[in-house]
Amino acid sequence: MSEVVITVRGEHETRIAPEQAVAHLSVRAEGPERGEVVERMASLAAPIRDDLETRKASGVLSEWSSQRVAVWANRPWNNEGKQLALVHYASVEITATFVDFAALSWWLGDVAERDGIQVDNIEWRLTPATAKATEADVASHAVEVAVERATAYAGAIGLASVTPLEIADVGLLNHSDPARPEQGMLRMAKASFATDSMGDVPAVDLQPEDILVSAAVEARFVAR
Repeated sequence: MSEVVITVRGEHETRIAPEQAVAHLSVRAEGPERGEVVERMASLAAPIRDDLETRKASGVLSEWSSQRVAVWANRPWNNEGKQLALVHYASVEITATFVDFAALSWWLGDVAERDGIQVDNIEWRLTPATAKATEADVASHAVEVAVERATAYAGAIGLASVTPLEIADVGLLNHSDPARPEQGMLRMAKASFATDSMGDVPAVDLQPEDILVSAAVEARFVAR
């Protein structure tokens, strides 16, 4: 036996604590008059914007934005099947990226108590620099796993060395393979919430899961 082509897959994953928390909330208002509804929505959103700008200056959050302003209307129906008068709605989405999770906890407890404010979700993530470095490290370890696996296969059939021919993301070595899973995946963490009251302001206990970063590669070697 002079040489054999060996094709293997290598995987690796790691978990890392989130560094940023992106809070998504919406400000909503409704009523019979379009102009009044839009004005009320704006008045509800203004103090939140001011508060976020102050917190950004203090360093507890890195950035914030308000976007997706929407204004619409419809005629609701009552329990008797009768269509009621036209109701106007207005909303704006606000996002804020916190780096201080304790500050986020108290901020959420405050805004959740305000009229017309809804906390939609919290997205936990890594900084771009950490995400890039972690993904590169995980991918490198996935390749090492592939090399180790190919070497073990070669040794099992009495061959001494392996030389790489091709290394690619899963699905790229076999172009006819319809399965093309994403590689270098970074899965956002979820969070559970628990509330506790201290004085008049409820605290929100944030318990984010670690972020999973994974990679998988396919590699083809010639064993001699």
